[in-house]
Amino acid sequence: MSRDRRQDHDLKRGLGNAFGVRRSPIRPAARWLDTNLGGSGLLRAELRHIFPDSWAFFLGEIAMFCFIILVATGIFLALFFQASEAPVVYDGSYAPLAGAEISIAYDSVLELSLDVPAGLLMRQVHHWAALVFVGALIIHLLRMLLTAAYRRPRRINYLIGVSLVLLVGMNGLMGYSLPDDLLSGTGLRIAFSITESIPFIGPALATLLFGGEFPSGGLIARIYPVHIFLLPAAIAGLLGAHLGLLWLQRHTQFPGPGRSDRVIVGTPMVPAYALRTTGYLLMVAGVCTAFAAFAQINPVWLYGPYRAWDATTAAQPDWYMGWLEGAVRMMPGWDIQIGGLLIPAIFWPAVVLPGLIFTPLFLVPWIDWVATRDGAFHNVLMLPGQHPVRSALTAGFIAFLTVLLVAGGNDVFAFVYGWSQPAFLTVLQYLFFLLPPAVAVVTYALLRVRARRWATTVR
Repeated sequence: MSRDRRQDHDLKRGLGNAFGVRRSPIRPAARWLDTNLGGSGLLRAELRHIFPDSWAFFLGEIAMFCFIILVATGIFLALFFQASEAPVVYDGSYAPLAGAEISIAYDSVLELSLDVPAGLLMRQVHHWAALVFVGALIIHLLRMLLTAAYRRPRRINYLIGVSLVLLVGMNGLMGYSLPDDLLSGTGLRIAFSITESIPFIGPALATLLFGGEFPSGGLIARIYPVHIFLLPAAIAGLLGAHLGLLWLQRHTQFPGPGRSDRVIVGTPMVPAYALRTTGYLLMVAGVCTAFAAFAQINPVWLYGPYRAWDATTAAQPDWYMGWLEGAVRMMPGWDIQIGGLLIPAIFWPAVVLPGLIFTPLFLVPWIDWVATRDGAFHNVLMLPGQHPVRSALTAGFIAFLTVLLVAGGNDVFAFVYGWSQPAFLTVLQYLFFLLPPAVAVVTYALLRVRARRWATTVR
């Protein structure tokens, strides 16, 4: 008996002794199904599917578990939320808003948060899971860039991953726009202005998507089905395709003894990995619940209802949209008039810049192939030090996004630390151009030095 099978046998026997299980009650039914349907050999082989042992591969699982949590909590929230902007007089338990005219959507969120048992907890678990979901996807994407995990045969799966980042971010934007509070309304106003700024098609596209001039009366009703049906279905489909391709192509792995592009070293799915990943699901759910219980997020009752003539200070979107907010804040107000065509200043940071970011991201596998002429089959990942140029470019990209993210909260930083906001914004504008190349050059130099030391040690 091989070492892995002996360990599995010992684990099964130990679990059976611990729980008093001597014989599975479903064994006769399983034998009958195999007799009539067949496939036990294939199933047995797939249950021995090998998963590499590395913490980095759990980033994708965090994202998948967060999606499960989002669906579960979203079903609960959907039982109470009403997607209507019709006016109603508030008569709930929150005294500062007593007698105020608010929308039905905002009223239902207030009731859910303050009057429904466990409603606020479920809202905050949902919100925190969304933040962790996007964070896990982005870190997973950066890990793929640093280790060249997008190389053949995983080019299509890489495209699916980048598409997931876009869809999840878009759905998150729609999710925190639903409460119809002052903060979410401000975000929607910015989104309308960005859409309207697109030359030629912008005004018509904004009218189509937002139902007329902002604020339109049925915007929440338009967003709601997209948030709970269309985009989740697309995300679930992409996740299913991603996992299916991952299962079919097998896993990448870091270099190590006995590992090659044809041999994967790790833990079999049943029973060890299945138990491990189940525990990990419970851990992720527990962490999201702990965040929800102890760290308040999006207290809509403090913001008040949305009014087109009102504004609020410290109005930032969720962190994964902060880079876009930062780009808008740093861009000077340079409106460009070309004949009878006006191109607003917001068009460049909010439409052109995202295009300049995501277009190369989608093309990374082919750009890498053009640069390296490596079209071979790869299961073993590259360490960051093995390709200093790729790692330096990724580090510069991270610095670039970090500057934008900080700029998205420049007013908060200036207030907390007593800085001059215009001066701080000017510093960020210089860092926007200077910091990414500086970080890339330093990263490249450090990796080259480390590579030379490693080569000397090996000799």
